Amino acid sequence: MQKKKTLREKLNSKLLEKSDIPVIVFLTVVFSLFFVWRMRKYSPDLSLNLFSELVGVAFTLFIIDTLLVRSKNKLWEIVHVDIDYLISRNINRLRDGIATRVFSFEADVDFSNQDYNQNAKNLSTKRAEFLNELENLSEEEVLSRLNEEVFFTEDNYDYFDEKAEDIWEVINMKYSEYLAPELVSQLIDLHTSLKDLGSSIRQYEKSEFLKAHREYYQNAGKQSAAAHLIDLIEILNDLKEAGYSELARD
Repeated sequence: MQKKKTLREKLNSKLLEKSDIPVIVFLTVVFSLFFVWRMRKYSPDLSLNLFSELVGVAFTLFIIDTLLVRSKNKLWEIVHVDIDYLISRNINRLRDGIATRVFSFEADVDFSNQDYNQNAKNLSTKRAEFLNELENLSEEEVLSRLNEEVFFTEDNYDYFDEKAEDIWEVINMKYSEYLAPELVSQLIDLHTSLKDLGSSIRQYEKSEFLKAHREYYQNAGKQSAAAHLIDLIEILNDLKEAGYSELARD
């Protein structure tokens, strides 16, 4: 049975075959060729001249498009494997950070096995099951699994802010224009969710110096954090399903 391609593989294949000239341009040329050819009954000389010109245009467009596509592919092929790996490693590390920092996840894995790669794969599988479960929880259920004293800290704010900047750097890299729009959209959503989660921590921290409204700011921070965590986990799960979560290379 043929293995089903991930979205990551489909997007890379689609991008490398993509034309730089809009389809409407080719359709216009084809329609014009057809129209001019039909005119030959009424004005053979004019029709022949116009047809020859359009054939030249079509040939020129084909050559230019071929050269542009080949040039882009050659440029992209040099770096796309490394950029894909960079994105996948960032996603994998963030998934681990969410599971352990936020929910104190400990996988039921027998680490007595000395095969590091196998242990890492087993741990990744258990973590995936855990995060898939969390995605289906309500905000109240997510909050019940949070340790407030551990989660709402300056250290976690710095962590999520750093991860948001890591994603933003990928989006703004020199070669980001060669990333599939669908992937860039998800990365932007991920960046926004990480920033919003940091804002939730800041909201909660206001209770430390605005003591008259301590309970309000704590509840506001918790409710906001739960909502953003669910969004964040959903995005991370979608990216993993698409193929963008990878263990460190040996």
